[in-house]
Amino acid sequence: MATVEEVFMSKQRRSFSSDFKREAARLVVDQGYSVPEACQSLGEGATALRRWGEQLRSERGGRTPSNPALAPEQQRIQELEARVKSLEQDKAILKKATALLMSDDWKQSR
Repeated sequence: MATVEEVFMSKQRRSFSSDFKREAARLVVDQGYSVPEACQSLGEGATALRRWGEQLRSERGGRTPSNPALAPEQQRIQELEARVKSLEQDKAILKKATALLMSDDWKQSR
């Protein structure tokens, strides 16, 4: 019978880097491996490999994924989108601070 630690350890979800996922997907998408062949070579399940392959194809088609991108171009787009979001938040904070500083209430309290 398995110990609690063994059961817990076997249930942990494995995580993979974007580079690993991209290279695994490229085996099927670019290099002509079948999904079972790629799975055997990598020791990974077919479901994950199919999902990564579909994601890579859709990214190459121009779709930006909601999860971390595999294609370098889409990774750059996600980085830039995150930067724009951060800058927009900074701008909103500065706009509110400026409005507060310019308000009559602020001037009167000094």
